[in-house]
Amino acid sequence: MSEPIEEFRGRARAWLNQNMPPLSPAAWDRRAEGRRAVERDLQRRVWDGGFAGICFPAEYGGLGLAPEYQDVFSDESAPYDMPFTFNLPTFSILAATLVDFGTHEQKLRHLPAILKGDELWVQFLSEPSGGSDLAGCLTRADRDGDVFVLNGSKIWSSGAAESDYAMCLARTNWDVPKHRGLTIFILKIHQPGVKVEQIRQVDGSMEFCQEFFDDVVVPVTDVVGEIDDGWTVATRLLTHERSAVGGHSKYISGRSIGHDPSNDDDNTIVQLVRDLGLEQDRHARQLVAEAQVRQMVSRALIDRVSRGIAAGAASPASGAILKLFLATGVMRRTEIGLDIAGEVAAAWPVQEPHTPGQIMSEMSLWRQGISLGGGSNEIQRNIISERVLGMPREYAADREIPYRDVKRTGG
Repeated sequence: MSEPIEEFRGRARAWLNQNMPPLSPAAWDRRAEGRRAVERDLQRRVWDGGFAGICFPAEYGGLGLAPEYQDVFSDESAPYDMPFTFNLPTFSILAATLVDFGTHEQKLRHLPAILKGDELWVQFLSEPSGGSDLAGCLTRADRDGDVFVLNGSKIWSSGAAESDYAMCLARTNWDVPKHRGLTIFILKIHQPGVKVEQIRQVDGSMEFCQEFFDDVVVPVTDVVGEIDDGWTVATRLLTHERSAVGGHSKYISGRSIGHDPSNDDDNTIVQLVRDLGLEQDRHARQLVAEAQVRQMVSRALIDRVSRGIAAGAASPASGAILKLFLATGVMRRTEIGLDIAGEVAAAWPVQEPHTPGQIMSEMSLWRQGISLGGGSNEIQRNIISERVLGMPREYAADREIPYRDVKRTGG
């Protein structure tokens, strides 16, 4: 029988207090050198303490507990510095997909290593010529006996330069329609034939990467799911991604570095109003009220959709509702923050980093990213209309044509 949840809470609270450092604003700095190394160490502490992988199968290193236990641990860990980077995409997207589609041997090899902090994973899905058409994949994997030979390029891979493995989508069959000739592979990133280039973003960070594959050898044993049925795996992977970004993945432990810092309980917007002495300003109070109401609606929506999916009353595709609401909400909260901050979001003293004004300014630089990662807002609206509401699917001229005969750009 499982440990009573309140006993679990007390044990987690005591362990966190004794073993984890307090949370500081620097923990959210995506540009901080060496941050991922710090988080590997933090994840190892969580593993050694017996709190890693609370909802992952016990057979593969997890605890095999219900989501309520993860919720409790996440609540108790809020004041502490935690391995935020592991949540997205390693735990909630890629490890979750491995649980669903990996072989027994793949799970034994990788899941314990992930939960120990030894392996960070990323997804190699998007391509320079692909846009939102993920199935229009041009990276190819040609079979040669017991291996595949991979050639092509991927882009927008968050943290790839400092990660260990990727799930890579590649085309393995050109004689069938585009959705039917894809395969997902487990790919070791730092190996001969793989070149990773970092992309400097407008906020100065270099999290995004582009990868180039030149005759990279991948064993057949590293295929996830079935050969030529990678779209099934990719669809589930994207479902996990929408759940994670939308806020209802059971595999996330604590908060995620990809989430909006202004949506934390210690609300950045509220602190900004206090710092500027605007507590009695009518306009500022209206904006704070709007931000707080959006938080309440977000929490209620996450709870309703999560319960519906768990009970089978809602389609797993309903995660697109959460993803869309989060993306539009981040945009609006950033507008609210900038409206309140004014000039303090444009410049701040060097000796005072991580001020609320600086946070709002940096959010304004990357706010559009949340409307693209995991599928654009337009893609989410299509998913909601077609898979949740049951509306007719939009016409696609290339749906039943062998992919080698499809007219396309990009090679």
